[in-house]
Amino acid sequence: MAFEGLSERLQSALQKLRGKGKVNEADVKAAMREVRLALLEADVNFKVVKEFVSKVSERAVGQEVLKSLTPGQQVIKVVNEELTQLMGGSQAKLSLTSKPSVIMMVGLQGAGKTTTAGKLAHYLRKQNKQPLLVAGDVYRPAAIRQLEVLGEQIDIPVFSMGDQENPVTIAEKGIAHGKEEGHDVVIVDTAGRLHIDETMMDELKAIRQEVSPDEVLLVVDAMTGQDAVNVAENFNREMALTGVVLTKLDGDTRGGAALSVRAVTDCPVKFAGMGEKVDALEPFHPERMASRILGMGDVLTLIEKAQANVDQEKAKDLERKMRTQQFTFDDFLDQMDQVRNMGPLDEILGMMPGAGQMKGLKNLQVDEKQLTKVEAIIRSMTPEEKQHPDIINASRRRRLAAGSGTTVQDVNRLIKQFMDMKKMMKQFSSMTKGKKKKGMGRFKFPFMP
Repeated sequence: MAFEGLSERLQSALQKLRGKGKVNEADVKAAMREVRLALLEADVNFKVVKEFVSKVSERAVGQEVLKSLTPGQQVIKVVNEELTQLMGGSQAKLSLTSKPSVIMMVGLQGAGKTTTAGKLAHYLRKQNKQPLLVAGDVYRPAAIRQLEVLGEQIDIPVFSMGDQENPVTIAEKGIAHGKEEGHDVVIVDTAGRLHIDETMMDELKAIRQEVSPDEVLLVVDAMTGQDAVNVAENFNREMALTGVVLTKLDGDTRGGAALSVRAVTDCPVKFAGMGEKVDALEPFHPERMASRILGMGDVLTLIEKAQANVDQEKAKDLERKMRTQQFTFDDFLDQMDQVRNMGPLDEILGMMPGAGQMKGLKNLQVDEKQLTKVEAIIRSMTPEEKQHPDIINASRRRRLAAGSGTTVQDVNRLIKQFMDMKKMMKQFSSMTKGKKKKGMGRFKFPFMP
């Protein structure tokens, strides 16, 4: 999960202040010492750490905090605001004003530049754009073919001229082709290198001079930490970047690159790659990211994911079934599929406010294998068993275990959890009629420890 280590350390440091009725300068200093260590361990640039801690300390020992009725909460508010400012303050959107608008993708090999170009095209099409991909990497073996295959998968056209043509010519003709075909955005994938060199920069500068792109986006691997920041600094100096895309942020438990790149380069992070799927590219919202790091959740992103992935009609039908006690294993499976489409479940749970402090959810690692077991068991059921699980006796349970490659204990656990969930739904229904809540909190979803 992104920022997992940093998030735990910061929340632990600030938790000591949260419930205090009074906070003095010594308390703030002790907390800031732990915050400094947490940021340095997360591979945040040391100059950035020094400035951040200085700003927070100055504000945290000011009159607005010390005279507050809830000084601990005020300190956390200050940290949240300064974290947000550190990452850019507010979302930096793409500037697409030309027709067609040109986005030039640059970066080193291995950062995920070609894949990100395809993800960006997919994202823009969902914004009612008509993108065209241009294969301008003529050096890396199979780079052109990779982009063509990706284009086929997402049904977005790819312009290519093979690997013998000059990259500047490819970019120029690709944009001309996009204009002729009515595309309003042209994304040019350029060649990367294993390291920054003069030849690489000269070629990129020539492309930029020729096509005058609206956006020059640098793709960097967030897991490389300070190296990502150094790469961004060098590219920005040579290319005057308009934005950065951080890939593999879902696997970067430290997060130093995301917290450092804006402060060091003054270049905004515009997108974050949060997974392997083609739709796993998210606009970078500094305020939401800061909230997630501090364990306050990210409700807005969660809502956006739900709106994009959950069938509204099915959701209404499910609500009706829950109210009328008609919820079946088929509905359970369908709901599980829709939730899984929103992304990794541990990431979704991390967006819920206070999830890190909830008993049973702290340090939660969702076991995808367990979900696969659940799915296999349900798919092994007959239509009648899915509708009426109370008929699943011992012999049927043995059959389900054999048919799904699981154990009888797995089948028993799933059926018990399902029946507990139905009881919980009945209690919710009773609560709406004014009855007292009983026995809540005992149910655990099949993916919980």
